Amino acid sequence: MNKYLAECFGTFWLVLGGCGSAVLCCAFPNVGIGLLGVSLAFGLTVLTMAYAIGHISGCHLNPAVSLGLWAGGRFPAKDLVPYIIAQCVGAIVAAGVLYFIASGASGFDVSAGFASNGYGAHSPGGYSMAAAFVCEVVMTAMFLLVILGATDERAPQGFAPVAIGLCLTLIHLISIPVTNTSVNPARSLGVAVFCGGWALEQLWLFWVAPLLGGVLGAKLYGLISGK
Repeated sequence: MNKYLAECFGTFWLVLGGCGSAVLCCAFPNVGIGLLGVSLAFGLTVLTMAYAIGHISGCHLNPAVSLGLWAGGRFPAKDLVPYIIAQCVGAIVAAGVLYFIASGASGFDVSAGFASNGYGAHSPGGYSMAAAFVCEVVMTAMFLLVILGATDERAPQGFAPVAIGLCLTLIHLISIPVTNTSVNPARSLGVAVFCGGWALEQLWLFWVAPLLGGVLGAKLYGLISGK
């Protein structure tokens, strides 16, 4: 159970740190951290957890990563469903903690978005469903390519968490305006459960596109690495 607990707590930290920075700090008067700060927060959650639990569970924190690692021959099929369940539980619990904290401020309105992912009218930049889908597929594919490359036995040892954390930061810098950045079905699920309404209605895209992107990224890495 150690690796499943590690995935649960790791995903908890990703959602609390990443989505928490967006909900609590992004537009805070005078000292709001903005898009750059939120992007960095997501990257830092993965970087810190990679060093904290990478040796226990591999620090996937993301169903698309687990599926991509399986597709790339780096992860056993028997652990796939338990990992995804653990990640989703951690994400929902983190969103619950964030909801409790955020609701302690007057004027808090969960229906305003609660860091949920969306397209069309619910995209930060008003991007279409097709644009959102392509963005999520491509960003997740590139994320998996970096993960597989950085953790390849031929790569420099000890630097994988840095490369992966910075990659997630870059992904957010690119795609927050498009979808609020998912590339992680568990992260999308956690906040959507509390936001409800449109967030749950559009959640399908933030499962289908990242999972597809994860498999695509694994296949692309296999093609270019010769493994």
